[in-house]
Amino acid sequence: MASEETRTLTSATVDTPTAPEAPEHTPRTSPTRAWTTRLLVLGIVLAALNLRPAITSLGALLEEVRDGLGMSGSVAGLLTSVPPLCFAVFGVTAPRLARRFGPGAVVCAGMVAIAAGLVIRPYAGGTAGFLAASALALMGIAVSNVLMPVIVKRYFPDRVGSMTGLYSMALALGTSTAAAATVPLTDALGGDWQPGLAVWAVLAVAAILPWTAFVRNRDGHRDGRGADTARPAGGPTPGATHGPAAAQPALRVTRSRTAWALAVFFGLQATAAYITMGWMPQIFRDAGVSAGSAGLLLAVTMVMGVPLAFVIPRVATRLPHQGPIVLVLGVCGLAGYAGLYLAPAGGAWAWAVLLGISNCAFPLALTMVGMRARTSAGVAQLSAFAQSTGYLISIPGPLLVGVLYQHSGGWGLPIALMAALMVPQMVVGVVAGRNRTVEDEAAR
Repeated sequence: MASEETRTLTSATVDTPTAPEAPEHTPRTSPTRAWTTRLLVLGIVLAALNLRPAITSLGALLEEVRDGLGMSGSVAGLLTSVPPLCFAVFGVTAPRLARRFGPGAVVCAGMVAIAAGLVIRPYAGGTAGFLAASALALMGIAVSNVLMPVIVKRYFPDRVGSMTGLYSMALALGTSTAAAATVPLTDALGGDWQPGLAVWAVLAVAAILPWTAFVRNRDGHRDGRGADTARPAGGPTPGATHGPAAAQPALRVTRSRTAWALAVFFGLQATAAYITMGWMPQIFRDAGVSAGSAGLLLAVTMVMGVPLAFVIPRVATRLPHQGPIVLVLGVCGLAGYAGLYLAPAGGAWAWAVLLGISNCAFPLALTMVGMRARTSAGVAQLSAFAQSTGYLISIPGPLLVGVLYQHSGGWGLPIALMAALMVPQMVVGVVAGRNRTVEDEAAR
């Protein structure tokens, strides 16, 4: 019997109802499917590598960008709030675009937008141009953010944990690499912050290439009719129902308590993550740490997600309730914030590690998105709702930190805010971790 992974890839290329597969005997097609699977995995990894460098490269050079563009602390806080705003506004369009053009084409276009935005923004001239070009790059990141869980659920329905871990690990690797390498690259390119930011467009260009193979394969010939090509997690292989008449009714995800809990959890962990990425280097620099070391400390925080982003989703999919993981991550975050308040320079490496562990709430949230819906269509709706709503929730956080920092003249109040937000994050994370599906809750 063909593997589930191969079956789901094959089902996206035909326009007839899916029937149980007969054993595959055609030797010429098996290598093609295997090549397609490998190319898809490569595309997922390269796309994930590009989902954060636009943000963390800016965090490493925020002081230089502020000086170069004449930004105040409040405007810089607004700049650090742009990512979640763009993710909220543009992420909600991802399922509709995927139905119209196919997820492969949308992700490919997203990589093009990232590359263009990263090239343009350092040379746009002025704060307004910088923000507009940043928004272009972040638009590409937003749609790709939403579609990664959808692609994993559709093409790897029996490997949600391992594939989520793989792209989460790649995302963390891209995040940490940009944080650590931006300052040295800037120095190597002459010390100007502009080429130091623009150089990350090269990575986005590399990610475009594998996704061009999936541009014409829209997958929308099934999605447009409401049928689901992927096997629901823990459910039967598709084939029991076919065609428009058997299509599932529209999922009213807003009726689900789990969906709301997941959205709030996503928003609060995103608030912590974007405050960390945007402001943590400045916290260390104000404590007397050099710019290069501050960027390296941010990289340590981000690199903690490389192994943990692979391990946590695999562990999460084996647990009936993900609440214990939520609590462990939250306690690490509280300890890290306490350290930043009491001895930011003296224990800098320890606080960087603890906050890096806490930031792994992101791959956990993505894993729960894949687990809290039974079908890829449900995952698409839940992913768009949780991420868009969550990023809306996260918008005020980085901006408020900038305002508090400027008006209080120190980091005491901003750090207190970060620690206070960790408590409700733990509460809603426990609720979101219950073994339920949004389809069942919405039906009730």
